[in-house]
Amino acid sequence: MSKFAEAMPHGNIQEVFKDVFFVPGTMKGEFFGSMWQFSRNMTIVREDGNLTILNSVRLDDEGLKALDKLGKVVNVVRLGDMHGMDDAFYVDRYKAAFWALPGMKVKDNLKVDKELIPGGEMPFRDSSLFVFETVKRPECIIRLDREGGIMIACDSLQNWVEPDEFFDEATISTMRQMKFFRPANLGPAWMYESQPGAADFLRLKEIPFEHALCGHGYPFVNNAHKEFLRTFNEYFNI
Repeated sequence: MSKFAEAMPHGNIQEVFKDVFFVPGTMKGEFFGSMWQFSRNMTIVREDGNLTILNSVRLDDEGLKALDKLGKVVNVVRLGDMHGMDDAFYVDRYKAAFWALPGMKVKDNLKVDKELIPGGEMPFRDSSLFVFETVKRPECIIRLDREGGIMIACDSLQNWVEPDEFFDEATISTMRQMKFFRPANLGPAWMYESQPGAADFLRLKEIPFEHALCGHGYPFVNNAHKEFLRTFNEYFNI
């Protein structure tokens, strides 16, 4: 029996931007006292033939073959404290360096090889780190300095426009009631768990970006900053 969580249904690896890939998959677990099944996303960044996995989602054998054709996995990056169940699988399989924020609850006895610190080393070039400072659980966003700015987020920024094929019916009903399904959203469960303050979003709104690849929902291609600013204002009147 594998010591890692099994692969669950997922989509194909999509190249959303040059050398930036996106994979939708499945999450099952107990949340707020009941079992949920919904979608989550992995982002892959390629640089000089090396791959960095962010918001890991375990792929099946065919998916891993497709991943290996892209390049060599050298980094696994955890952006949010509420994710991480598949980090250990990729670190073990590829002997990759594991990156995380200070204070994150690391699972499966993983050792953090490199801490994500503003102004510090990054897993790939032409990128910058935004760290939420008011939250109860560590969370960050990496901005890729290309294509007008691509924000790679975990739970903070979401773009669940509608339920997809990785949901079950009961979870769809629950999440509709909790207002998960809207473009350019702030994750409702993340807001509840982390309770971010307006100060973080005052800083975030000053960072220009054109696109967002989030841990949940569809890729937000074009005009992402403008749409997320409306959401920041709605929640925090900023």
